[in-house]
Amino acid sequence: MARSSPLRLASAAARPSPRAAARPMVRNCSVDRTLTILSDAWAFLVLREVYLGARRFDQIQAVLHMPRSTLSDRLARLAEAEVIQRRPLSDTAARFEYRLTERGSDLYLVMLAMLRFGDDWLAGGKPPPLRLIHATCGHECHPETICSACREPITARTVAFRDGPGAGSSPAPDMPQRRRSAGVATFERGRPSSVSRTLGILADRWTFLVLRELFFGVRRFDAFQERLGIAPNILADRLNRLVEQKILQRVKYQDLPERHEYKLTAMGRDLYLPLIQMLRWGDQWLGFEKPLILRHFTCGRDFAPIIACDHCRQPLNPRDMRYRLTYKPLRADHPPALLPPEDAPAEDPTG
Repeated sequence: MARSSPLRLASAAARPSPRAAARPMVRNCSVDRTLTILSDAWAFLVLREVYLGARRFDQIQAVLHMPRSTLSDRLARLAEAEVIQRRPLSDTAARFEYRLTERGSDLYLVMLAMLRFGDDWLAGGKPPPLRLIHATCGHECHPETICSACREPITARTVAFRDGPGAGSSPAPDMPQRRRSAGVATFERGRPSSVSRTLGILADRWTFLVLRELFFGVRRFDAFQERLGIAPNILADRLNRLVEQKILQRVKYQDLPERHEYKLTAMGRDLYLPLIQMLRWGDQWLGFEKPLILRHFTCGRDFAPIIACDHCRQPLNPRDMRYRLTYKPLRADHPPALLPPEDAPAEDPTG
């Protein structure tokens, strides 16, 4: 993926190149645009470490054990997208630290939605690796997605959508069509994490987009291929993995020849909440008009998805979050602080 700032991405979308004109047309989507910036699971995990207090290259690399060239690339992409800023450690030093921008802090809400999914479905009967504390009310917090209009919880089955002012289609991005290789064992080498476990399912952009189409009502192989412009072998790989992970179930709808369609399980439907947080973030920060408008059946009004504390029901602000670990850190020198407020006091992770 060529590196581009959000403004250049918007400009390029407005003036398709001759090469782009030859690519399939796909629906405009703020989830897709968000994923163009985040690029892959490694970008999410780099951000996770910054939220957990890491500021320097060596701190991030020591936890994630990723190749230094890969880490350099992801940091550069996140900086170019204005999610983080690179700052010199001193006037004369050649070393740098990385700090969150306002848009980077807001991506924390996407991480909270992913964390909640991992806590609910992927903990394997054990306590979640990280306990969140909402400093505003002082209670342990389980992030909940609620409607901005009525403040009631939302689910995939209580939301409808319609085209917004930014609806339409654009040439499909020129994406490498390769098989996934990394899984949760790779992503958890440095620390156990509900976010890592969720990324073990949603580890690449194609998987996100297949899930997006399921929430749009697509069920059959040919329809996925037509909507996404995806190679058949790549699509088959992603669908098979999602069935193995119990996100989808394969249901036969025809005998001769035998044909199947794909339906979301209860677990799969819960992945709607991280996806609409990406949609919200893309709508807010990437300079496009909204392609979709969401409507909540419960109250009958248009809404934005809010991440709230399940105890006090107040919207979560990254500056008000603390955490405690339920495991012993692998590196005693790794920073124990939590996230965006660069000057906020750290919460003692040992309790």
